[in-house]
Amino acid sequence: MPSNYDQLLDATIQHLEDLKSRGVRHIAVAPETLRALAQPVAGRNAPPGRPGKISPSSSDEPAARPYQRTSSPPASQSAPAIEQASLLALPGEMVPNQSPPLDPQAKAAAFAALRERALACVKCPHLASSRKTVVFGVGSIDAQLMFVGEAPGADEDDQGEPFVGKAGQLLTKIIQATGLQRGDVYIGNILKCRPDTPGQSAGNRKPTTDEMATCIPYLHEQIDLIRPRVLVALGATAVEGLLGKTIGITKLRGTWKTYRGIPLMPTYHPAYLLRNQAMSEKRKVWEDMLAVMEKLGMSISEKQRNFFLKG
Repeated sequence: MPSNYDQLLDATIQHLEDLKSRGVRHIAVAPETLRALAQPVAGRNAPPGRPGKISPSSSDEPAARPYQRTSSPPASQSAPAIEQASLLALPGEMVPNQSPPLDPQAKAAAFAALRERALACVKCPHLASSRKTVVFGVGSIDAQLMFVGEAPGADEDDQGEPFVGKAGQLLTKIIQATGLQRGDVYIGNILKCRPDTPGQSAGNRKPTTDEMATCIPYLHEQIDLIRPRVLVALGATAVEGLLGKTIGITKLRGTWKTYRGIPLMPTYHPAYLLRNQAMSEKRKVWEDMLAVMEKLGMSISEKQRNFFLKG
């Protein structure tokens, strides 16, 4: 008669196979489960411990991390366990960094190689045939702060750089208001090609779920190479692409999430502030940025704390 261990193992395999058949490629595993996986099995007849939980995406504020970046796994987590964590992590879930940071030269070379692959990408033939350029991303590959938008627009498609239109100019002002410069951060998008708009001479459309799923591995590699301390998701589509959440940016903004082990702050897209220039809306975005500054350990002046407050 099958033991409890065998029954649990069979049920787990069946569950994973079912997820795989539905297109899921990653699920998150709690740290205690990883530690258990790293230990040798004492014996199948021994009473099994309580199985570790498969943890959902955290909506709580993650613990603050020190300024220095440490990415080596704890001694209790073996390399196979870390590899399994990657294979079992759902999009948007915490994924441990799987290798130590590259030295600057190797990092720059890896980033350049990634850029070349992205520039030559034709995985979405309809986008490849309609685009002018692939909009890879811009900024410091050593950035502590990374912004993620949804997709290039007409201006970005022309210039090959994200956030260069009116919304981009506003984003630059927001960055500068924190005391940083545009070149200090990294700016990317879920989609690296402008969504095609057949029959339209102007305007934009939202990326499809399939388009985002096809393109987001490039963003994952960017994040894993840059290793920012904080991510900012700009707008509902960026949040959907990263976290798979469609409950609305109004409910999500201002609350810390976690993405690939990194604190993530959802906030309004700058384009929203161009449409709605109410002081109250500007203040909401600025409060989100104040939280980001605090998470990064940046100094905040009294003047900055009072931006967009009614006198």
